[in-house]
Amino acid sequence: MKVRSITLFADPKYPFDQNLFSDVTKFNVTSKKLTEETDYTVQTTRLATIPFPLLFEGLDTEQTIIAVQELEILAVEAGFAYTAIGPALISKPESYKLISKIISSTENIFLSAEIATKEDGLSLPAIRACSESICELSIQEPNGFANLYFTALANTRAGSPFFPASYHGGGEPNFAFATEAASLAVDAFAQSSSITEGVEKLIQSINMHSERLSEVGEKIQQETGVRYQGIDFSLAPYPAQTDSIGAAIENMGVPEVGLHGSLAAAAILADALDRADFKRVGFSGLLFAQLEDSSLADRAANGSLSVKDLLMYSAVCGTGLDTIPLPGNITPEELSPLLLDLAALALRLDKPLTARLLPIPNKKAGDMTSFD
Repeated sequence: MKVRSITLFADPKYPFDQNLFSDVTKFNVTSKKLTEETDYTVQTTRLATIPFPLLFEGLDTEQTIIAVQELEILAVEAGFAYTAIGPALISKPESYKLISKIISSTENIFLSAEIATKEDGLSLPAIRACSESICELSIQEPNGFANLYFTALANTRAGSPFFPASYHGGGEPNFAFATEAASLAVDAFAQSSSITEGVEKLIQSINMHSERLSEVGEKIQQETGVRYQGIDFSLAPYPAQTDSIGAAIENMGVPEVGLHGSLAAAAILADALDRADFKRVGFSGLLFAQLEDSSLADRAANGSLSVKDLLMYSAVCGTGLDTIPLPGNITPEELSPLLLDLAALALRLDKPLTARLLPIPNKKAGDMTSFD
């Protein structure tokens, strides 16, 4: 298992406070050092701010772009690989117009947009605006990868360390771990003779790693003064069979992910996460990231796994629709109903769900994608 990210949540305020960035540089160095001393690989350290419509309130479009670019430079100088500036807000509809402009003007900035919240309910204008932004972003790069930096949020609160959904809820800085833990599920069921045995092994493994990480988190808090919030122990994959949530499900006896039994397997894995004992934040669910999971990619390619399947699994376990390649000629009118279903599901079940969708230029249904 690896640590996908140590994410620092902070309000840098604008104009930016240089003293804060001096402090976060120290946090960045200390947190990574202490975690790696415990024999965990830390893939990235990341910064998440309050929602950009609040951070840059009162600025016009050009001023906002300049401010975001300044933030990006400061964050990189502080040692952060990526920065998330939070969501466009339903309460500030003008903020949706900035999504594609900000991403096209930066290299390491992630952002998101609300499509449904408990307070505002489900917003059809926000869904339409996100659909239009996805289509605009799809043609910014030849491989359609600009959408990697954007996700739509449904019922998603502050404090998740997984990008692009991360944002700070305000107040004093805090931090959390995001795990890359699909390998734990692969191993648990590969070495078990029954589902029950596999579940128990997985819970034991999660508890062991979360205890170690929590000890590290408390040490980081003591040395830096930044409050430790917990772990988003999502079973996130990496593009190898040893780190594939799809492989874990097939180790449970499902012939291919997407066939009947997959929903039950996903629910069992989610239940194991619920039964594990750790200080949890964010999603702490199954991350069905199709372009980051070799098994899911294979099953999508052979037709076993569809977007409808992934949406269905989200009802029992998942974090939503993540890194899903779609035909390049898809329209906002076609994307909006998909986002609508996801938003309704999130509100009805009172769970956080996201949608990171990647229309690929000049590709149609059935065509292969290729990414490095």
